[in-house]
Amino acid sequence: QVQLVESGGGLVQAGGSLRLSCVASGRAFSRYHMAWFRQGPGKEREFVARITWNGAVPYYADSVKGRFTISRDNAKNTVYLQMNSLKPEDTAVYFCAASSIATTRISEYNYWGQGTQVTVSS
Repeated sequence: QVQLVESGGGLVQAGGSLRLSCVASGRAFSRYHMAWFRQGPGKEREFVARITWNGAVPYYADSVKGRFTISRDNAKNTVYLQMNSLKPEDTAVYFCAASSIATTRISEYNYWGQGTQVTVSS
């Protein structure tokens, strides 16, 4: 089992920045590929970014490429999502998730956090 707890969400004006954190406990964090997903109001959950177990290969959704950066610190059992140039359409609950497969498919992620709300005002 892996337990994931996100933090760092909040209210920010358009153009601003936030950094989300996700701390893992339980089985060896460094074994898992990690990802961030989000679910906006009335929308399905969607992929945002993922990073491999060693942090070598980040991958982003087109909607956030160039604005968001995913990173991880295996010594701290933590994955981060740095979000810059935020837009109102980035408003969503953001979830971190862990998988044994480096993928964008939601169904392949076995462990999920409870989510953190990000609200971007115009």
